Amino acid sequence: MVKAASLLTYGSARGRWTLAATVGGSAIASIDATAVNIALPAIGREFDTDLAVLQWVVTAYTLTLAGLLLVAGALGDRYGRRRVFDIGIVWFALASLLCSVAWDPQSLIAARALQGVGAALLTPGSLAILEAVFVPADRGRAIGAWSGLTGVASAIGPFLGGWLIQAASWRWIFAINLPIAVVVVLVSRRHIPESRDPLATGRVDMIGGVLVTLGLVGLTFGLIQWPSPAALTVGVVLLTAFVLWELRTPAPILPMHLFRSTQFTATNLVTFIVYGAMGGALFLLPLQLQEVSGYTPLQAGISLLPVTVIMLLLSTRSGALAARIGPRLQMSAGPVLVGLGFALFGRIGPTGTYLTEVLPAVTVLGLGLAVTVAPLTATVLAAVPARHAGVASAVNNDVARAAALIAVAVLPTAAGITGGAYMQPAQFTEGFHTASMICAGLCLVAGALAAVTIRNEARPPVAAPAQPFHCQLDAPNSRAAVGRDTTERS
Repeated sequence: MVKAASLLTYGSARGRWTLAATVGGSAIASIDATAVNIALPAIGREFDTDLAVLQWVVTAYTLTLAGLLLVAGALGDRYGRRRVFDIGIVWFALASLLCSVAWDPQSLIAARALQGVGAALLTPGSLAILEAVFVPADRGRAIGAWSGLTGVASAIGPFLGGWLIQAASWRWIFAINLPIAVVVVLVSRRHIPESRDPLATGRVDMIGGVLVTLGLVGLTFGLIQWPSPAALTVGVVLLTAFVLWELRTPAPILPMHLFRSTQFTATNLVTFIVYGAMGGALFLLPLQLQEVSGYTPLQAGISLLPVTVIMLLLSTRSGALAARIGPRLQMSAGPVLVGLGFALFGRIGPTGTYLTEVLPAVTVLGLGLAVTVAPLTATVLAAVPARHAGVASAVNNDVARAAALIAVAVLPTAAGITGGAYMQPAQFTEGFHTASMICAGLCLVAGALAAVTIRNEARPPVAAPAQPFHCQLDAPNSRAAVGRDTTERS
């Protein structure tokens, strides 16, 4: 908690520096998350490795991020949000350095897992700091600026990654984090006031964090190294133990009672399906574009730019519409549009052009996400009492992360893409088209599920949110900041 006299205003120099530091911290995580997929073909060629290793390059990061995100938010509330944020930045930078000098696939995978720990530490704090240190009248404006600037960073990520890979090496997408991290920590230490949650007492649920992380490791290993019954069994047992532990511990990181709400549970199921499909499809798309369609890394990075632009332009309007008419229509039709975009991925082959094959697919995908994401986020927050809104936001973000993690592990095998198939254009194209249809079908299921389970509850008219909603795969909301801010303003 920050004393009222110490709260910052948006127009003050210290306020602008605080915003810059939180945006910079979120940016390095966002850029890496979107740039690494573009680098996968180059990494595969340098290390002469198969698809399973490339899957681990992506999932190792998501594993530790998803497993520790809720724990990290609790650590910030108890021990200081700026402190945990700074530790996360330093940790992320050192792990990025290890990624940039990786000498074999195993060292890169280990460094990526460490990078995910750093991202888990810094991600919740970036927004929680803004909510805690700005005066109430300026919080919406500060969070809106953070949201827009972080969206720009997400859009720059694939472009910057493609340019660095093409001009120098894939290693530079990690090395570039170091100077940014140094600046962020220096600014943070000088300008950001420390804040804590005075109501956060007791021990942090580290046992729950360890159980869910190790459970996800076992499940992911069993899916990537399919079939691996022992790993799958260990994963399922540990995840079951996690649920049982959360039911009995007095201060759980995942309050299971939230799932008594049908609206909350259904919305998270829709999140799991849609973001799982998106995580799997966007893992395979850069490989298809570069290994089959002949795109350079830079061209592959630019190809997804319409998705981010459309979301930045339309997400706020979509949220305002859902506030007027209720979320059911958009959460039912949006996933269907997303699925149509994935179905159009099935037209991408070795001979077509960007305008005829890729652009129509990513445009429809962007429209579908713009229709879906804002109502989905608002529905999660509205489905629980106001005092739990921050936790609900964090749970929904973690569901999205876990869905992408599992999809990257299972989708290639389900589509028949194994071993060195990504280096065989004809074989990979067949598998990619199959994977695209699987993702399209999953999104249709998500739309049908939303149509059956999501309700339009009576509510008074509310103003459009001050900040655009973001896709969780790019810039997840804070467990504390967005939930409380949205609830209070509504």
